[in-house]
Amino acid sequence: MGRILNAYDRALLELQQKLLHMGDYVADQVDKALQALKAQDRELARQVVAGDDIADNLDYDIEMAALDLISLQQPCGEDLRTLATVMRVGKELERIGDYAVNIAEVAERLAKLGPYFKPLVDIPRMSDLARAMLRRSLRALVDRDLVAAGEIVRADDAVDRLFEDLYDELVGFMKQGPEYVDQASYLALVARYLERIADHAVNVAEMVVYRETGERRAFKDSQGPQKNKPAG
Repeated sequence: MGRILNAYDRALLELQQKLLHMGDYVADQVDKALQALKAQDRELARQVVAGDDIADNLDYDIEMAALDLISLQQPCGEDLRTLATVMRVGKELERIGDYAVNIAEVAERLAKLGPYFKPLVDIPRMSDLARAMLRRSLRALVDRDLVAAGEIVRADDAVDRLFEDLYDELVGFMKQGPEYVDQASYLALVARYLERIADHAVNVAEMVVYRETGERRAFKDSQGPQKNKPAG
């Protein structure tokens, strides 16, 4: 039989569940923003923009709850790292929500420019990869899985390659004539936002390593958590 959880343990678990809820919400925001982009749906784009306050409020609630626990319990060691991780991950998710809004705003502008000059293929692929990275990084946080955290970095390489290829293609279209410039410029912005969303998923994965080992910026000079590093 597992040990009985005290009030502090239950509060930590509740914070973790709030993070997962916030992660699901911002991933859904990204998904809706991409739907608005593909369908040139201005109303759906506006819904994404209007929904940003929910992500902001979730981040605020998580931060305040974590600060309350720090103030009341004065945790140290792993418990303090856990609460620092919760607050940092909340900020990462809030930034992802902001990028979803940015994509929705671009989608609304693009909807005014008429049909796309080419089918959207790479941007939806980038979105799928970035959202999968986000969900996997949050699952790694819950499972305390350092191996899964390291895999997020390798997944980011695929997003980076897609971004570079797509950016070069869009620049090529812009060079062909002015009729491509507006759409291609906006689509390049969307690709950049998705690339940044993937980067924030990597930041979440780094916080998994920090929580477990005390090591910050674990992926700065490597493709995964450094091995045999003593806990801090």
